[in-house]
Amino acid sequence: MSTPALVLYGYWRSSAAYRVRIGLGLKGLAWQDRPVHLVRDGGEQHSAAHAARNPQQLVPVLEHDGVVLTQSLAILEYLDEAFPHTPALLPADAAGRGRVRALAQLIACDVHPLGNLRVMQYLGRELAADEDARLAWTRHWMAEGFAAMEALLAVRPGRFCHGDTPGMADCCLIPQLYNARRFNLDLGAYPQLLAVEQACQALPAFAAAAPEAQPDAV
Repeated sequence: MSTPALVLYGYWRSSAAYRVRIGLGLKGLAWQDRPVHLVRDGGEQHSAAHAARNPQQLVPVLEHDGVVLTQSLAILEYLDEAFPHTPALLPADAAGRGRVRALAQLIACDVHPLGNLRVMQYLGRELAADEDARLAWTRHWMAEGFAAMEALLAVRPGRFCHGDTPGMADCCLIPQLYNARRFNLDLGAYPQLLAVEQACQALPAFAAAAPEAQPDAV
């Protein structure tokens, strides 16, 4: 029996969708790509069709065999549980899983949300923050999060965020570093993060998941 198709609704430059693409690649899973343009026509994520998939009107959304999932970290954990025969994104031990989840959440919960598209749009539209102010806001929160992660990774056991196998924390870190460069954040103060990035960049799963490699990249 063939494996039911995985369908990913995302956007080429969405860091949350980028995380899921990396995870799918690391696990060696095939998926169908369904782009949702976050800017065109006011944002396709606000369409009735996408709102029915995700009432938050965000990406990513993963469909699999009748299951519809939102939130990138929940999707990554689902992939581990639904496809246990593929490489794991979380360690086998409880302490390791806790550490990786903490690193992933540092990015996904405390850094990324403060600089994503809808927040930046709100800052400009409702609070009249100009481009310089919005950039300063974004860089501040990224730098604060990266400083904490740099300290945590200084004692990492291996080449990646946790050990010598990439996992969920790496799926979160690499897209955030991509965002940091988009916003011209100086990364010189984060050698541990850059060392992990270098290790990740040597793997095909990360290259295939990169924003510019996506069919909807513009």
